[in-house]
Amino acid sequence: MARNLMSDDEWAFFEGFIRAARHPNGRKPTDHRLVLDGIFWVARTGAPWRDLPEEFGKWSSVYRQFRRWTLAGLWEDILDVLNHAKLAPDKLQMIDSTVIRAHHHAAGAKGGLRKRLLAVQEVGSRPKSISALTALASR
Repeated sequence: MARNLMSDDEWAFFEGFIRAARHPNGRKPTDHRLVLDGIFWVARTGAPWRDLPEEFGKWSSVYRQFRRWTLAGLWEDILDVLNHAKLAPDKLQMIDSTVIRAHHHAAGAKGGLRKRLLAVQEVGSRPKSISALTALASR
């Protein structure tokens, strides 16, 4: 079994949110604790969903449940309760790297990369004939 699975106290905290977000469709509920452990494993390691260990279940099922909970607003509800309970320091912030953008100047000036590539090619290429060598020497 994977290490660092959530404790009973942690599960007791999350269980209420999960039961509230559950859609009553008549199906037998899956082991939501194991699914949540799988989601936390992916978040903690940064691994792709397909690399989720088999012990958490099929990666596609875990991802599908993660997506359902996301659309139901489960994660926002949990973060709101944690924020209002003051369980996390005020200085703690989460950064989503998908919205961090470099300044437009970081991409290079207009034509700058092309000019640099051409210069590198010119310096790195050998003359192919005596006349080309003579032309380079006369510069």
